[in-house]
Amino acid sequence: MGAIVAIVGRPNVGKSTFFNRLIKRREAIVDEVSGVTRDRHYGKSDWNGKEFSVIDTGGYVVGSDDIFEKEIDKQVELAIDEADAIIFMVDVESGVTGMDEDVAKLLRKVDKPVFLTVNKVDNTQRVADAVEFYSLGLGEYYTVSSINGSGTGELLDALVEVLPESAEEESELPRFAVVGRPNAGKSSFINALIGEERYIVTDIAGTTRDSIDTKYNRFGFEFNLVDTAGIRRKAKVKEDLEFYSVMRSVRSIEHCDVCLLVFDATRGFDGQVQNIFWLAQRNNKGIVILVNKWDLVEKETNSVRDYTKAIKKQIEPFTDVPIVFISVLNKQRIFKAIETAVEVYKNRSKRVPTRKLNDVMLTIIEKTPPPAYKGKYVKIKFCTQLPTPYPQFAFFCNLPQYVRDPYKRFLENQLREHFDFTGVPITIFMRKK
Repeated sequence: MGAIVAIVGRPNVGKSTFFNRLIKRREAIVDEVSGVTRDRHYGKSDWNGKEFSVIDTGGYVVGSDDIFEKEIDKQVELAIDEADAIIFMVDVESGVTGMDEDVAKLLRKVDKPVFLTVNKVDNTQRVADAVEFYSLGLGEYYTVSSINGSGTGELLDALVEVLPESAEEESELPRFAVVGRPNAGKSSFINALIGEERYIVTDIAGTTRDSIDTKYNRFGFEFNLVDTAGIRRKAKVKEDLEFYSVMRSVRSIEHCDVCLLVFDATRGFDGQVQNIFWLAQRNNKGIVILVNKWDLVEKETNSVRDYTKAIKKQIEPFTDVPIVFISVLNKQRIFKAIETAVEVYKNRSKRVPTRKLNDVMLTIIEKTPPPAYKGKYVKIKFCTQLPTPYPQFAFFCNLPQYVRDPYKRFLENQLREHFDFTGVPITIFMRKK
């Protein structure tokens, strides 16, 4: 279970620079897929061996300054609701502003750890200037410079001290999270499965309050269904709602094994849904895409085929993902959806014996070796699956640095073809033997 840290503050105090600094080192390592557009406002970081997710609330606000006042209050409220700790960033150059005071007023009422962080402090004069931020009534402050990173160490030391210990799951049951935008039919899907109106479902987006777990047993397979339920407050504003659903999904996705991504066929596989998809992919979770309200779509002869093709186009290069067309209302194929999720779960925990892996893969590699690079030939001698909770493979060779992404993708496709990892992201490492 990862803790969530939110960065709040008015515009232009350097939140995003600081955010990028926190996740930079990580992102470069975590994200091996080329060409994935990343959601800039969410990332993973770690410090002293403690991992946490960072959310930059600033990235979500659009609009002029007057809209801004309202927006910033909403974001701070959101951060207060969702995060385990809050970094409140202010700027020494402009000193204490009215907007800072408003934010401080909201934060003073909170019983969560708040770290007042004075940014742009890069000389002794500015260290002295920072004293005026005591007036915000939030006690001690940290001085940093997000441009050159000075001071971030002390801040992070203090921050990870207060983050909750990651609770080990009490239940060893697989967790299937039902994720998607507000109003895509997540709760109705769970109701249809369980066959009881355990959640009140209405047509207003954002009626489910929290993510709720339900034990479920079917096909002789027992697991926890997690309803990520978008949103706690009634949607005041569209942006607010979107931000909420992403923030909520983050938490549920990080703690599950398989994501059932539900979206509304009449609205299409839009940017927000894709964000949730990439979030699951980046966290190496199993994924099943559920196209809901399929009964409402005008059908042509090939519409399932065409629709599937269109979705796969959007999720390249990770296209080996099951897509199930359902209608929660008419209870069409909802059990097929769960059966598929169970298969994906099994694929995700699949271990390929080393001997079998080498027999299959080395033969393929012999036929199609990696292209020579700068006149150097890469020889791959051995491969093995790493002992991780999701499929990762190491290929040992003489010149790992010369193996390019397209060839890694070729290897990945061969692994998928021969060992069936449908619905599961695969990571491939080239190692020096």
